[in-house]
Amino acid sequence: MKKHILKYLMIGVALVSMSSCEDFLDSTNYTEKDTGNFPTNISDADQMLTGIYSTLSMTVTDCQHSHFYMAELASDDRFGGGGENDRDMQGLDHFMNTKADRFRPFWKAKYTGIYRANFALETLEQCEGWTDENHKNRYKGEAYFMRALFYFELAQMFGEIPLITHSLGGNFPKSPASEVYALIAQDLKNAIDMLPSSHYSETTAGHATKWAAEALMARVFLFYTGYYKQSTLPLPEGGNISKTEVIKWLEDCITNSGHGLVSDFRNLWPYTNEFTAKNYEYVSKNNLQWEGDGNKETVFAIKFGTSVDWGNDFQTGYSNQYMLHFGLRADNGTENTFPYGQGWGAGPVNPNLVAEWKKAEPNDIRLFASVLDVKQELPSYSYGADKQMEETGLWQKKYMPISAYKDGEFYASYATLKDEAKNEMQLAHTQDLVLIRFADVLLMHSELKEDATSMNLVRKRAGLKPIGYSLTAIQNERRWELSFEGLRYFDIMRWGIAGEMLAKQEGVNIKNRGIDTKMRAFGGGYKARYEATGGFWAIPESQIDLSDGVLTQNKGWGTPDVEYPGW
Repeated sequence: MKKHILKYLMIGVALVSMSSCEDFLDSTNYTEKDTGNFPTNISDADQMLTGIYSTLSMTVTDCQHSHFYMAELASDDRFGGGGENDRDMQGLDHFMNTKADRFRPFWKAKYTGIYRANFALETLEQCEGWTDENHKNRYKGEAYFMRALFYFELAQMFGEIPLITHSLGGNFPKSPASEVYALIAQDLKNAIDMLPSSHYSETTAGHATKWAAEALMARVFLFYTGYYKQSTLPLPEGGNISKTEVIKWLEDCITNSGHGLVSDFRNLWPYTNEFTAKNYEYVSKNNLQWEGDGNKETVFAIKFGTSVDWGNDFQTGYSNQYMLHFGLRADNGTENTFPYGQGWGAGPVNPNLVAEWKKAEPNDIRLFASVLDVKQELPSYSYGADKQMEETGLWQKKYMPISAYKDGEFYASYATLKDEAKNEMQLAHTQDLVLIRFADVLLMHSELKEDATSMNLVRKRAGLKPIGYSLTAIQNERRWELSFEGLRYFDIMRWGIAGEMLAKQEGVNIKNRGIDTKMRAFGGGYKARYEATGGFWAIPESQIDLSDGVLTQNKGWGTPDVEYPGW
């Protein structure tokens, strides 16, 4: 598994000070490359595109301050967890602040990507050597897709944000949500028009495709129209994107992309890999076999590899650090809890999810394909290990370190055997982080059409009978099928039920340091915190300070009473 790394870095990070705290926006080129000699050819264009994609790994390196991590721990289906000093994890669950610059790494990474996408879109025309217009349009389409993705994640995290569409410096205030989403919609429309209608298997792994753009357009449409109570998605020059158009794009993806559902839901997840399977009864007795990273159900994913090491006192490279954070805390996670490996204990699963799932779908194979119940599977599991907090005995299985054996020797990760990853429990994780899965495409299609046909394809794969369409049915189906994939929090936001769902966490039985207690709220309660903020998070204080008052803090943040006090 080979990864390419840029040999140069165009520093130009909107609203981020990368080299000094005096510069609000630094667009200086610190290498020999400049706009006079770069870019000029296809090799330069490749480097620019690689630079855009490489920013995806920035948020994974410091993952506990990222969009996906927040969406998981802040949702009603998981708690914060971690040890007694892991306030960042617990603060996310309780919707409270833990530091003034909590999300600066995420903000920095996204605006770095936006700058690089802007620079590429401004300069790709000057490159020579394109085989034809379609060749150039593919590069442009990928840049448009990535800029849309970066802005969408920022908008879901912070609400109104600065909107920057060029690579020049400046000091920018927040833009209205309608303007932010109009740019996202236009970028995705451009990507759909420019990217080729090629079978997914003919594209480069990890790159944006027309099908990913169509699917992301649907996700953006559902969030914007749901949360902001609109019927259409705006465009920058007037006009809009309608529900009918979005449905047609999804139907194009469903019919022409080549993507589809894998045969067994359980084969989506690495605990069914060949190096683990023969020693894991749950897999062997059900004849399961992992379909692998990049299978036909993956519409868009962040790729990882083995170019990873320790440097500058922190992990660098391409390891999937979400898996490490979501692993079991020592003294668990070794051979005693095979095949579920060691990590930091973030995100214990809320027992309410399991109880409600069992009640609604008692025969759903996805429940214990997605949730690890230590009482059922891990008799040697130790409660309170390493001062574990907010513990329930339930963990998710989708993004979890998975161990393996070879010739009787224990390996902390199957990836050491499969991918020749480092035999190091913190760095060995190569599993894709799937951002868009085909099952989600089908469920969005059903929700937009208000028709059960596509939803029932997902249910059939899980061994369930077809049902009629209702909002409750699609809400449940998304919760079961897409659990722990970074979507639940934003779903309950757009459905307008977040306050109610989050409040149900209060009073749930948990263990802190192995001692029985109950989950409690901080800062006035889950619902109160959600309503005070609208579901959005605090903009990094450093960015507000650097803006000299142009950028303002989001509501519900910036006062002492929203600081997480800890248990």
